[in-house]
Amino acid sequence: MNASLPRRAPSELNVDAAGITAFLDGLETSVDVEPHSIVLLRGGAVIAEGSWAPYAAERPQLLYSLSKSFTSTAAGFAFDEGLLALDDTVLSYFPELDAEVTDIRARSILVRHALAMASGHHADTIEEAFAIDAANLVRGFLLTPPDSDPGTVFAYNQPATYAVAAIVQRVTGQRLTEYLRPRLFDPLGIGDVGWIQDASGRQQGYSGLFAPSHAIALLGQLYLQRGRWKDDQILSTAWIDEATSLRVVTTREANPDWSEGYGYQFWMARHGYRGDGAYGQFCVVLPDHDVVLALTGQSSDMQRVLDLVWEHLLPAFRHGPTRDVDREADALLAQRLSAAQLPPVATNLAIPAPQSQSFSPEEGNDCPDLARLDLTADAHDLAWSLTLRDGDDRLEVVPGLGEWNVDGATAVSAGRLAPGAETAAGERLAVDVIFLETPHRLHLVLDPASSRFTAKWATNPLGAMPLRAMRMPE
Repeated sequence: MNASLPRRAPSELNVDAAGITAFLDGLETSVDVEPHSIVLLRGGAVIAEGSWAPYAAERPQLLYSLSKSFTSTAAGFAFDEGLLALDDTVLSYFPELDAEVTDIRARSILVRHALAMASGHHADTIEEAFAIDAANLVRGFLLTPPDSDPGTVFAYNQPATYAVAAIVQRVTGQRLTEYLRPRLFDPLGIGDVGWIQDASGRQQGYSGLFAPSHAIALLGQLYLQRGRWKDDQILSTAWIDEATSLRVVTTREANPDWSEGYGYQFWMARHGYRGDGAYGQFCVVLPDHDVVLALTGQSSDMQRVLDLVWEHLLPAFRHGPTRDVDREADALLAQRLSAAQLPPVATNLAIPAPQSQSFSPEEGNDCPDLARLDLTADAHDLAWSLTLRDGDDRLEVVPGLGEWNVDGATAVSAGRLAPGAETAAGERLAVDVIFLETPHRLHLVLDPASSRFTAKWATNPLGAMPLRAMRMPE
C-alpha cells in the first residue's frame, strides 16, 4: 500500500477486527466470489490490507469499468480548468461530425448526459457504434440515434463514457494517463499505470485502466475528502458534489445496489457510493463512516460481495468514544491477511513429470485461437514447461506442482486428474494459468492418451485480447 497513508490497527480507529475477519470468511466461502486484494481505510489510515497470493499488492490490475471513475475524475480536472462545460453538447467538441449527425436527439446529448449514462439510449450502444465506425467510436455513438430525449432515461452505455474520455483527450491534447499524472497520480503517490488505447490513439475511458489496488483506495480517499489532499484542494468540491450525487434514476436495474441511482461514472448505493468494474473491482466510499474500501477479484456475483460488506463490515465501524484496543483481534486479522492465498491445483508429487508431447484442441474451447499446446519435459530433473500457441503468438509457462509458480505476469499451477468417463483411460493433467494483471484464470486439461486439450475460462475476458497481451500496456 502507498506509503503516503499512515497505518493503524483497526481497533485504534474504533473498528472491530473480528468484523473484518468475518467479511474475509464470507468472501472466501461464497460461490462465484474470489477475492484478489483488499485495502480498507478509515480516517485516512490503512487499517487492513492484503492480497491473495499469487496476486500481490504492488502489481497493476485491469480495473474494467472502475476505469470510468478515473475518467470522470479527468473530466473533473478539465471542468475545473474551464476546458469543458457540462451543458455543452458532445457534438460541439467534434465539429468535423456536425454535417453527418442529423438526429435531433443525438445533437442534443450534453456532456452531463454522457457522464450520467443518460444519453437517451435504452441499451448499451457499443455494438452499433463499432458497426458504424470501428475506428472512431465517437462517430459511431453520435450516429446511433437515442430512443428517448437525453437526460430522461438511464442505460449503461460504454460509448457515452468513451465520448467523455475523447473530449478530455481532445481539449487537453493529452492521453488520459498523461493528463492525470501531474494532477492525480503524482499528488496521491500512485506509481505506474497503463490504459488500453484503440486504433485512433485514444485511451478507452470506459475500461482498460491497469492500476494497483492502492490506487483504487487513494482515489476513494480523495473523493471522501471532497477533493482535498494534504494542504491542497486538487479537485473542486463542486465537481465532487456533481459526480457523487444522484443524476439519473436506475430503478430498472435488478440488483439492489445497482438500482439506487447513478452520478457521473459513480453508482449510488444503499450505503454511500462507489465505482466498480466487472468481476469485482470495487471502490466503495462510505462518508457516514469515514471509510474507503478497495477490492479486486474474480467474482461473477458482485451483489454478493456488497451484501457481505453491509452484513459484516458496516457493524464493525463503531462510532462514539473509542473502545478498548483489542491487540489480539488486530494481530489475528493481520496474520490472516499476510497468509491469504488462492488454492493451487491439487497434485500428487510422487507422480513423475509428464513426457514431451503436443496437444490439439477439443471442440468448443473458450479460446478458439489457442491452436496447440506443446509440453516439453526434462526426464532428468522432472522439470517441464508448456507453450501455448495462440494464433501466431506463443506464450511459455512453467507450472508449479501443487503450488503457484509466478513468472512475469502469469502464475501457473498443475496437478493430475483421475480418468473421467468422457476421456480415454489414463490420468489427465490439469493446468491453471492465472493472468496476474487481470482478474482471469484459464483452466487447461491435457489428455495424454488422446493428445487433446480443453481450455475454459473461469470468467471470460471482456474484449478480444491475445493471451500474451493480457497484461498492462507499456
